[in-house]
Amino acid sequence: MHSDEPASWRELKCDFIRQRLAGTSLPADLVTEAAARVDDVLLAAWFRQPLRPAAVLVPLRKHAGRMHVLLTERTQSVRDHPGQVAFPGGMVELNDRDLTETALREADEEIGMRASQVEVIGYLSPQAVITGYAVLPVVGFYTADFLPRLDPREVAAVFEVPLEYLQDRNNLVRVDRMRNGVTLPTYEYHYQGHRIWGATALMLRSFLDMLR
Repeated sequence: MHSDEPASWRELKCDFIRQRLAGTSLPADLVTEAAARVDDVLLAAWFRQPLRPAAVLVPLRKHAGRMHVLLTERTQSVRDHPGQVAFPGGMVELNDRDLTETALREADEEIGMRASQVEVIGYLSPQAVITGYAVLPVVGFYTADFLPRLDPREVAAVFEVPLEYLQDRNNLVRVDRMRNGVTLPTYEYHYQGHRIWGATALMLRSFLDMLR
């Protein structure tokens, strides 16, 4: 355990997370930075290119004495990642001033989380997604008065997971996938019937590593 790591993840405080994300900023070139974090062989074998810029919101809230992250379960009718667990988010649109606005706009459209209900505290590393996106995770605390208002075309449900559960390495499973002789390492969490995997699991793992 590092000297500044919380003694108990159950006692994880908002100020500690703010401190960890202090100094993070919007990337100068999202697509280039996301692609650079993937091995060239892996990128060519697995990732649909060119990567398109997108952003997601990583919504956090402390209640019942524990820090939680909110996730969505996508409907079976969406084009990308049907039925999968994801953060609220999507592609950049022309009217978005920056990637932060993209994440907040998408969270409002998908689950009814208004920008006024979110305190943005920082950013995680850009993430390449095999379906052809370069994604910036935008981290923020959301207020207790948030009441989900789901877009039935995109979101089937929302649920929360304690960070304490996700930080337990016993709850993280590695699953390797193979294509044309190239192995893609992926990770999964299973929580109360939900399978959290793919890019979402990688973003969560990146976030937890930052907190450690």
